Amino acid sequence: MTFLRLEDLTKRFGEFTAVENVDLSIERGEFVSLLGPSGCGKTTTLQMIAGLQEPTAGRIVLGGTDITRLPPNKRGLGIVFQSYALFPHMDATGNVAFGLEMKGIGRSERQERARAALKLVKLDHLADRFPKEMSGGQRQRVALARALVIEPPVLLLDEPLSNLDAKLREEMRIELRLLQQEIGVTTILVTHDQEEALSMSDRVVVMEDGRIAQIAAPLELYERPRDLFVSDFVGKTNLLEARVLSAGERGSVVGIEGHQIDLPGTDLGKLDKVTLSLRPEKLVMSDAADGVEAKVLAAIFLGANWLYRVQTPIGELFVTQPNSGRPGFSNGDKTWLSWPDGAVNIFSAEGRFDETH
Repeated sequence: MTFLRLEDLTKRFGEFTAVENVDLSIERGEFVSLLGPSGCGKTTTLQMIAGLQEPTAGRIVLGGTDITRLPPNKRGLGIVFQSYALFPHMDATGNVAFGLEMKGIGRSERQERARAALKLVKLDHLADRFPKEMSGGQRQRVALARALVIEPPVLLLDEPLSNLDAKLREEMRIELRLLQQEIGVTTILVTHDQEEALSMSDRVVVMEDGRIAQIAAPLELYERPRDLFVSDFVGKTNLLEARVLSAGERGSVVGIEGHQIDLPGTDLGKLDKVTLSLRPEKLVMSDAADGVEAKVLAAIFLGANWLYRVQTPIGELFVTQPNSGRPGFSNGDKTWLSWPDGAVNIFSAEGRFDETH
């Protein structure tokens, strides 16, 4: 049975609609991310779940109980904010124990549970340190321990990793996901970071202009985006405007800047124009004269990968190739691009082609 359910959730600020008719069901123990650009409504949605914003319309049902009008302190949810919101005059133990004190739990039990929570996030050795004496990652874990110590039915995370440097952010993603799986707490993360959402979630909810654009598991979301917005927002992609030249049961042919592209196994029917979405890592660069001719305009070494910007008859494309340990292509090099069948996502004006036709 669904553990947390949002039903037609809507929030208006005067004439502005921040969230409109959001329907979402979350299972117990699931990790769900709300992903989208600034202003898409993801944070407002989280705040309504937390009780920090009152919905204009709709319901929030948790464990079969309608909590839509309950104040935040009656919902019992754990919340970790972007700023962590730690008390600077309290040590780690005091910060973690504060929520238990508000619940009227005795001092000795508070101390015991706070230290257990700090051990859970691997910070029991820093129990007596103050926030100013900790790193960003340590403060983040104290905030997480404070949210978990009250044993919440749902953990709400509002961009909790955005203040960390890139390496620490990547490490904390892994730690946070492993911890969530270990304790099994239902978790909702708000983020604008696609990599963060894809790497941590059971399902990702992509939001656009206050509405849900797509809900899917990370792999499905990345490989089968529902529309151009999702395709372009979730990861990098090359978008190519094409005109349909021929179509049939065996496949279609489209034209881009006078260059023909075969799309085997795809019958584009009576469509006139489509947009092709091709991920940079799906493209293969080769010295063999096969595929689309290309000239390297820029070569950027990223460690695990090379990122290239190339000029082709169908336009400028970005290409990602794995680092094989040998020097990559250089500016000005001539190369050829190819991609496997099925690598191209095709969109018409109505959305993803194979879902609308």
